[in-house]
Amino acid sequence: MAEAYLGLGSNLGDRCAMLDEAVRRLARHPGISVVRVAAYRETAPVDYLEQGNFINTAVAVNTSLSPLELLETVQQIEAEFGRKREVRFGPRTLDIDILLYGDLVVDGGLLVLPHPRLHEREFVLVPLAEIAPQTRIPPDDLTVKEMLTRFYRQRRP
Repeated sequence: MAEAYLGLGSNLGDRCAMLDEAVRRLARHPGISVVRVAAYRETAPVDYLEQGNFINTAVAVNTSLSPLELLETVQQIEAEFGRKREVRFGPRTLDIDILLYGDLVVDGGLLVLPHPRLHEREFVLVPLAEIAPQTRIPPDDLTVKEMLTRFYRQRRP
């Protein structure tokens, strides 16, 4: 079993209900065990600003799935929620990103690990720090808490 961390977000429909059901579907999958779920947080959109606020969370899972099998699974769950990829960073019923998969580093193809924008997204780092503050993020080997502290330092004028 590998430990993985997922970032979940929604900004269409009943956002909290979407996340609740997504966590339930993850937990029902035979190759996934949900270990921890961070508190839900409302966040402003990033990059594409012409859309409503998101509700975001992070989820720790243990999985027997390979990284690509986990990717296929979360994309299937997104599709079941009507996720359409029409506008990059645009509105979505459900978004599930694989943030970390053990200490695996993958650069290219269908999957990049750790998630390539993890270090620059407060809406990812805050819930991740809640459930996994001491988890180390390769290749920098910073803990999630250290990465969040660095994020805040870099934002100061």
